[in-house]
Amino acid sequence: MSQWKNLSRGLIRENPVFVLLLGMCPTLGVTSTAINGMGMGLATLFVLLMSNIVVSLVKNVIPDKVRIPAFIVIIATFVTVVDLFMAGYLPGLHEQLGLFIPLIVVNCIVLGRAEAFASKNTFTSSLMDGLGMGLGFTLALTLLGSVREIFGSLSIFGYKFLEGDGVLVFILPPGAFLALGYLIAIMNRLKKA
Repeated sequence: MSQWKNLSRGLIRENPVFVLLLGMCPTLGVTSTAINGMGMGLATLFVLLMSNIVVSLVKNVIPDKVRIPAFIVIIATFVTVVDLFMAGYLPGLHEQLGLFIPLIVVNCIVLGRAEAFASKNTFTSSLMDGLGMGLGFTLALTLLGSVREIFGSLSIFGYKFLEGDGVLVFILPPGAFLALGYLIAIMNRLKKA
């Protein structure tokens, strides 16, 4: 039962974006569309899940003096896998996300979960934690991208549902702050209800 708690923690109670306010650089930088948000979220989910698994398996082998550098090397390995995969199979999305893919290496969500959770817990707990936090991050980025795309372009996942122009500010960087602020307010209101 506690494994499911590890999974649900990242989705709702400790959502990395809406509750912990972590990973703001990719959250605000790439969520101009729902597909960009989902793509970045899934890339981070893969890195988070795989690095949590590996860290939980090798935690007893890594000396304390090189723990953080070792975690960064593990994370960087999976970021490289994601980067090369996206460059080869999803070149359009890879071009849109650009520099934000390599920046997953220093994303505080990924390194924080490796250090604070995976290095202290079992394989199964780390797997569920990585999956929960990754899904929560993906959900948040997709939701933020969707809101910005709906109001900014009158479309969702690239499909135009109304003719005309949306509110330009939602496509621009300030729109990320506005949309995120409103989504956090809505999440806080729902938690109090």
